[in-house]
Amino acid sequence: MTVWRTAPADRPSRLRPGSRVAVVAPSGPVPADRLEAGLGVLREWGLEPVVAPHVRDVHPELDYLAGTDADRAADLQAAWCDPAVDAVLCARGGYGAHRMVDLVDWAAVRAAGPKAFVGYSDITVLHEAFALRAGFATLHGPMVATEAFLKDEPTREHLRATLFEPETVLTLGLDTAAALVPGRARGVLYGGCVSLLAADAGTPHSRTDARGGLLAIEDTGEEPYRLDGILTRLLRSGALEGVSGVVCGSWQECGPYEKIRAVLADRFGPLGIPVIEELGFGHGPTALTLPLGVEAVLDAPADGGRCTLTVAVPALR
Repeated sequence: MTVWRTAPADRPSRLRPGSRVAVVAPSGPVPADRLEAGLGVLREWGLEPVVAPHVRDVHPELDYLAGTDADRAADLQAAWCDPAVDAVLCARGGYGAHRMVDLVDWAAVRAAGPKAFVGYSDITVLHEAFALRAGFATLHGPMVATEAFLKDEPTREHLRATLFEPETVLTLGLDTAAALVPGRARGVLYGGCVSLLAADAGTPHSRTDARGGLLAIEDTGEEPYRLDGILTRLLRSGALEGVSGVVCGSWQECGPYEKIRAVLADRFGPLGIPVIEELGFGHGPTALTLPLGVEAVLDAPADGGRCTLTVAVPALR
């Protein structure tokens, strides 16, 4: 059983013009037109994108997967262990990371050192693996072939700034951010898509508690009663024991927000920790890039002032 390290994780180096970035598809199949459009954006940023061999694959029988589990794992591992690659960006989420995560040689990944890694949604499984099995900081952010990356300029610009000029984006929070439970908390950021965190709970390499951690969660397509069950499982498993605070992002297609808000207040309120709602990351139309594995401060003023999340150090060195 893995015991989560409460200390901040190792941060990767920032990107520069000419940096070589690998694009991988650890989960669902990637629409060709969106992939090409996303690669175009990366080239406009001065990056050199390299598409992993199986990114354009579709599993021969399970068409919700981008190729076989072994091929998807091999793409991720090869990209990470290639010294000529400076960052690994996911093309999209979907479903499938749970199927391939244990096929990756995490000792080899750890030996290769940290690199910028970007993704969200199903990629939450890999964020947890990088944190727990390699000790690396990662970026919960928009993916190359997703609508938010391609169509929303603030989303795209925030990721670009995080990758190239991380000291310019130390404080996060859209105007929608509000105090669900007022207070101030400090901890090491972890989390992502909350249904994936719940699915990971109890597996051999999952975190045993949240001591020293500041939890960030969001999701899509989960009705209020399902979100209740997801949070209840995390609470009952002990996975949230000791968490210092919670930062919530978007709840796209999860039902009326007032009902989602009621669930969040009911499940987190008794913990006596501060909670920010609608900070602005996840599956929403504008998705800020959230550094995971770095220490941050959650500030949710009781007087209705601006709610923010401020990282102690830039996401990338």
